[in-house]
Amino acid sequence: MLRRFNLFALAIVLVGAAGLSRPLFAQTPTTPQAPQTTQPAVPTPTPELKVDKKLQPVTGKDAKMPTAEQVAETVIIVYGGGGGRATLTQIRRNGVERGKVTRTADDGRVEEASYEQRFVRGETAGKDKVRLDQKMPTMEYALVFNEGRVWGIINGTAFTPKQDATAEFLSQTQHGIDALLRYKENNSTITFVGKEKLKGLDLWVLDLTDKDKSRTRYYISANTDVRKTARVLWLEYEETPPEGGAPSKYRRTYHDYRYSQNTLVPFRSVLYKDDRQVQEARVQTVTYGIKMDESFFQNPEAAAN
Repeated sequence: MLRRFNLFALAIVLVGAAGLSRPLFAQTPTTPQAPQTTQPAVPTPTPELKVDKKLQPVTGKDAKMPTAEQVAETVIIVYGGGGGRATLTQIRRNGVERGKVTRTADDGRVEEASYEQRFVRGETAGKDKVRLDQKMPTMEYALVFNEGRVWGIINGTAFTPKQDATAEFLSQTQHGIDALLRYKENNSTITFVGKEKLKGLDLWVLDLTDKDKSRTRYYISANTDVRKTARVLWLEYEETPPEGGAPSKYRRTYHDYRYSQNTLVPFRSVLYKDDRQVQEARVQTVTYGIKMDESFFQNPEAAAN
């Protein structure tokens, strides 16, 4: 079990020593309080970030300009509820997510659907198994990714999905938070762009380039409050339509962060295409570490043969 945050004594400091990529969480002394005449409120329990006492904080310019690895590893620790990569690997090995998604077409038509996404993680994202079932008023179908291949299933029969549907399906993982959390496993390259202040928020800006040379830019909170720092607030990327033409600019924002099985999960996300909202997804339930039947990820045609 993870211990609670010391909300009054814990402040994040990033180490800047050459070659050091791990984040540092340093404790600061608290000011003695006068005795209370009434009983204080009980703070809400929150997972604790583990402290590496061997690391020492840096001061001056280096403390304000962390490396890309320092930022990424801090994000991983926070999303792992303090346990970092080990916790994420153990707990999020497989799982099921259920929720609602609303899409807005180019002509303004709004379509709502419920979804269920099952996944089993491989050594890299390319070896993952993902199945996304969607139920709309007029139809139900599933999209499956299994170790590099994508197909659709409707009424138990496999079909080849449209290029735009496949691209949308794959972009959720290629340009998502998990791509940053698994950057080492996927051999992606990360670059620290800088520290910015936008809309009153202190942000770390990080670029991630995967093996296919696809780039995602992450805007990560650099809040001094340990309960709000190192969270991906939004990300940006560009994609060229499958049929060709000028690339479109996408921005996905993340909201309503909560802890699920000691890991941090945004329960609402909004996708914008060229500054126009095209999708909103709301997570209703998410469960990790459950037994997954391999038949969910099998191609019906291959199984018949």
